[in-house]
Amino acid sequence: MSEPNAVAYLVLKTAQNLYSRNPQELKPDEHERVMRMVGRQYELEERILATPEAHEVVVPEATLQAALAEIAGRYPDEVDFFNDLNDNGLSREGFISALEREIKVDAILEKVGARAAKVSDIDVDLYYHYHPEQFQRPETRRARHILVTVNDSIADNTREAALARIDAIAQRLAKEPKRFEEQALKHSECPTALHGGLLGEVKRGQLYPELDEALFAMQPGQVSGVIESSLGFHVLFCEAITPAGTLPIALVRDAVRARLESRRKKICQKVWLAGLS
Repeated sequence: MSEPNAVAYLVLKTAQNLYSRNPQELKPDEHERVMRMVGRQYELEERILATPEAHEVVVPEATLQAALAEIAGRYPDEVDFFNDLNDNGLSREGFISALEREIKVDAILEKVGARAAKVSDIDVDLYYHYHPEQFQRPETRRARHILVTVNDSIADNTREAALARIDAIAQRLAKEPKRFEEQALKHSECPTALHGGLLGEVKRGQLYPELDEALFAMQPGQVSGVIESSLGFHVLFCEAITPAGTLPIALVRDAVRARLESRRKKICQKVWLAGLS
């Protein structure tokens, strides 16, 4: 016999994951799909909880309370949280029971996944060597900008006034590029002004097309002329260029190891699950 709380919890979670709606808001075909998925998930969880591995797993009270607090924190207050549970056929106690069940199932799978073979440095090196296409770094440019917006309702920001202001800034910087951060702090109307106009390491396609085209035609240390975008008028500074290339293994080793460990863990879990009667 199924546990009503566990089923109600799975129905609620599946409906929200698939359709971002509560079960009672689903269309008939959507509800049917959710119920099919819940049936399969519940049966699988029952088999997992009946394994010898399940007898060795206990959910710490602190873990359960932390998970409960995290979910409740998505609501404005506890009243809204518990009202939502009631609307979906769950009491507070029933929800906690179903949540504990879910955490236990996850813990069992983690325990099984921990049996996977460890990833060695050689495994990491081989993966890096045979998958170079995954470690390509596009050209980036470290850029700063100064923005003067256009707003005809403000005297200092009419198109004519804004253009005059940005022209004056551009002329100063053409003579003294080293003053770019200072000028950005004083005159830019972008939040980046607080950081000297810093846009950071920029890849092609990240900026407005007008800015992107100008930036990727510049040389390191060069200040642009005035550029207009839908935001207003800009002046760009290209601080440095990092050419395209392959990321060194030292920078990606940890990420590769984590990827391989996750893959092996999932394979181990999949094989174990396939063997459950």
